[in-house]
Amino acid sequence: MKIFSIDSPLYRFMQRLWDVFRLNLLWLLCCLPVVTIGCSTLAAFTVTMHMADDTEGDIPKDFFKAFKANFKQGIVMTFLTLIPVYAVYLDFHIYSQIEGGSLPVLIMGIFSAYFVSFALIYAYPLLARYDNTIANSLKNSFRIGMKYFFRTVLVIAIVAVELFIILWNTTTLLVGALIGPACVFYTISGTARYIFGEIEKQPGSVSNRDE
Repeated sequence: MKIFSIDSPLYRFMQRLWDVFRLNLLWLLCCLPVVTIGCSTLAAFTVTMHMADDTEGDIPKDFFKAFKANFKQGIVMTFLTLIPVYAVYLDFHIYSQIEGGSLPVLIMGIFSAYFVSFALIYAYPLLARYDNTIANSLKNSFRIGMKYFFRTVLVIAIVAVELFIILWNTTTLLVGALIGPACVFYTISGTARYIFGEIEKQPGSVSNRDE
C-alpha cells in the first residue's frame, strides 16, 4: 500500500522519530559526566541543524565527530548554561518562598529569564553552524532574538509547551526521557535554520562564519 511506501508521510515521520530517538539516546549518554552537557548539546544541535536542512548523514558518526570537534567550547558552554539557568531558578524559588511574594524579586526573575533565554536560544545553533567564539555567539544570539523578537518568543513558547507536556505525568515523563530533549533541539533548529538563512541572504553576510 502507498501509505507504507518509503515516500509516504507516515514512513518519513517514523524515520524522523527514529532519528530523534537515536539522537536523544546519544545526547543522554554523553551528558552523564555532567560537565559534558554542553559538548553533548552542541553535538546534538549540529545534527538537528542538518536534520532541519534535510542534509543529515550517519547520525551517530556526525554526533561524535561534532562532540570531539566542539569539546572545549562545549565544556565552557556547560557552565555558561547551568549557572545562569540555576540563578533564574533561584530567583523564582526565592519569590515563591516569600510570604505574599516580592515584586522586586519577581521582576528580577522575569528580566533574568528574558536575558538568559535570548542569549542561549540561538547560541548553540550558532556554534554548531558557524566558526565563532562563545562570546560572539552569545551576543549574536541575543541580537538575533531581538531582531526576530516575535518568532523567538513563539519558539520559546513552543519549547515551554513541549517541556510542560513532558513533565505532565509519569507516562509523558518516560516518553520525554526517550525523545524530549532531541525534540526541543529540533524545534529550535527549525527556527534557527530559517533565521540564519534569512541573515545569510543579506548583503555583507557570509555563509560560513557569524560576524
